Amino acid sequence: MKTILNIIWLILSGFWLFLGYVVAGLLLCITIIGIPFGIAAFRIGVYALWPFGYTTIERRDAGAPSCVGNVLWLVLAGWWLALTHIFTGLALCITIIGIPFGIANFKLVPLSLMPLGREIISTDEPFAGRY
Repeated sequence: MKTILNIIWLILSGFWLFLGYVVAGLLLCITIIGIPFGIAAFRIGVYALWPFGYTTIERRDAGAPSCVGNVLWLVLAGWWLALTHIFTGLALCITIIGIPFGIANFKLVPLSLMPLGREIISTDEPFAGRY
């Protein structure tokens, strides 16, 4: 079922989200300071490409730099990305067919708010991210 949902998601919105995050990641990687944020944008883009069957977990070994980076990300980009995912998710939840896709957009909200120090794992392997 998740394969069918991923294919429909890819056609309807996943590809465009992926392209947006990749372009943002490339622009962020222009400067040395922006490289960690660019890598985070690439990670979100890959997750936005295939959201069904994956989830995010917090890395316990991320440390203080990821906390500082998340605060900067939240102030500069995270809040408007999260609002975009919330409004898109609400719009998709209007129809019964769109509810799974709206939920997938809601899954992207925490990652778009604070992407540093997070890891994307398969839901088939619930203990894969634990160290």
